[in-house]
Amino acid sequence: MILFYSDEVNPRIEYIGKLIFSNILQTKIAFTQNSDEFRKSGLPKINYSYEKFDDEFYIKPHKLIFQNALIKPTINTVWYEGQKYFCESSKDSDLPFDPFAASFYLVTRHEEYVDKIRDKLGRYPYQNSILSKYNLLQKPVVNIWAKLLAKLLKEKYPEFSYTESKFSFISTIDIDNAYAYQNKGFLRTTAAWAKSVITGNRQDTIKRKRVLDGKESDPYDTYDYLDSVFAGNEDKVKFFFLLGDYGRYDKNIAHTNREYRELIKKTAEKYDVGIHPSFGSSKKGGKKKVRMEKQRLEEITGKTIHKSRQHYLRLRFPKTYTRLIKAGIEEDYTLGYSAQPGFRGGICTPYFFYNLKNESVTNLKIIPFNLMDGTLRYYLQVTPEKAFEEIKTIMQEVKNVGGTFVSVWHNETVNDLGTWKGFRDVFEQMNKLGFEWDNQ
Repeated sequence: MILFYSDEVNPRIEYIGKLIFSNILQTKIAFTQNSDEFRKSGLPKINYSYEKFDDEFYIKPHKLIFQNALIKPTINTVWYEGQKYFCESSKDSDLPFDPFAASFYLVTRHEEYVDKIRDKLGRYPYQNSILSKYNLLQKPVVNIWAKLLAKLLKEKYPEFSYTESKFSFISTIDIDNAYAYQNKGFLRTTAAWAKSVITGNRQDTIKRKRVLDGKESDPYDTYDYLDSVFAGNEDKVKFFFLLGDYGRYDKNIAHTNREYRELIKKTAEKYDVGIHPSFGSSKKGGKKKVRMEKQRLEEITGKTIHKSRQHYLRLRFPKTYTRLIKAGIEEDYTLGYSAQPGFRGGICTPYFFYNLKNESVTNLKIIPFNLMDGTLRYYLQVTPEKAFEEIKTIMQEVKNVGGTFVSVWHNETVNDLGTWKGFRDVFEQMNKLGFEWDNQ
């Protein structure tokens, strides 16, 4: 139990205090605005105000924690024991930086509300993030700061107790395109065939014919293989299905296709499944599409769907999350970058979304992901050997703080063909290690 004092216990303070102590450190926290009550208490305690009282653990708040206007705050670099931090506190504080304000800034994605720069797909570029600029994107700093707080509080108050959390592993698969050649319909198949002929892609033409003639399996049909990798650990796996209408960035087969529906049903019998809201659903005028696509998945599976991940990781604060909440989504797995592995929100613990527009906590749980297959192959352009080193490094960071590691792969990227040659081994090694650590 920790007693937390502030002159004004506003929603921001209550939210970040509970996130650090209740969620990450798994200990109780009580808030007070009564200075007399605080000073008389014999509990382990934190004074988070502009006035230090006695010998209590003290941190002077950064002004961000009391701001309501969505403006870009002034954030200066702070050095502490050879490490870079931000959101300065004061010389008489027990830490030279304010871990509560800094953590709040990161997990709420404050910078994404005020920075309007986006890439060509409408996504926030990782290069603009403070963690990227401070070289901290590959560190779960919020979890690290929580551990630092716990250590210092334990030194000051030996009776202070908290729980060391355990590493957990979630392997997720996005089904953007269930099959490469099969079940595309006459018009799409004919157009694709003509394109292969016109461009002189003889290998694709031959392969397409062999698959459609039943002489060869579809290169994206890796579902039996995935079952073999996940055997015995099905409870640690999530599948996300794209069920949007056909469009420039939404090219999966129709949700009415019998074979696709059977695939979804079969998958939902073994694994937890969620909706993969289409690119179209995140565009202007796509407000109703999330609910419609979710209903399609519910109709196919016969189950209520509570989980999602945005197609192309299209995520705008707070619009995307408010749409998901209205559609009945309770868990979202979108928070991460397409171009870099690491920790977009600086955290590897699931937490509830705080809407900065109306300064309130929601019931939508955010499960950040740490690494995606396309990041390794297309953005970093690393070899399979180097790819596994990257994965293991991030996984170790998560394990060090007892967090949750989440990966994103696709059915087509584990086929061990073409540009993905050798990455099937990477996928197997990652899952083997992740399941092993999770089961310890």
